Amino acid sequence: MIIGRQPLVEALQSGRAIDKILLQKNTSGDALEVIRKLSRELNVPIQVVPGEKLNYLTKANHQGVIAFAALVNYMDLQQVIDFVVSKGELPLFLMLDGITDVRNIGGIARSALCCGAQAIIIPDKGIGALNEEAMKSSAGALEHLHICRVNSLLKAIDTLHLNGIKIFTTEMRAEKKVFELDFKEPCCIVMGSEEKGVQAYVAKAADYFFSIPMAEKFDSFNVSVATGIVFYEAMKQRGV
Repeated sequence: MIIGRQPLVEALQSGRAIDKILLQKNTSGDALEVIRKLSRELNVPIQVVPGEKLNYLTKANHQGVIAFAALVNYMDLQQVIDFVVSKGELPLFLMLDGITDVRNIGGIARSALCCGAQAIIIPDKGIGALNEEAMKSSAGALEHLHICRVNSLLKAIDTLHLNGIKIFTTEMRAEKKVFELDFKEPCCIVMGSEEKGVQAYVAKAADYFFSIPMAEKFDSFNVSVATGIVFYEAMKQRGV
């Protein structure tokens, strides 16, 4: 944790990766305005919370603000696309929508990396923290993937489309099966939460919907397992 106003200002100005900032309700001051400005520029989410939550997290004089340092360095999506293409690689990206279980995120990252994915795109809100538990569950995979945190999944999809990258989205009722997709073209797979799936506004922007067939009429695969299935199919088609 980074505790206090000036320590956080210095951390942000130095470019240190920050996961999120907790800001106490009804607080003000010049330093807080600087924090808000820097957080917008660096795409760091701010969560407004009661003072009791900050007091629970630390006994130190927090001055109404606590931040959590990130364990990964967040990258700019366009820069990652340019880097992958400059290496002569075919983009194979993953976008996570509403997945909050950090162990699932870790398992997803591990499967994606093993099957050749280069990057994971996450929103700045509504996603599990990439904390120590996520890192442990990923067996270190999160350290080897480009992690792009964006303030809008739709804007990220626009960026992907502008770079010729197709969007494939899971949908249980989709007629097209995962093995009928063409993974030999630049693509980004969107995986949603097990409870709600991919959000409607994100799904609307997708190019193709697909489902994963099952032998039994059961609910569905765990999202981590489903991601492994999808990315293994992509790896198989690409001849890795």
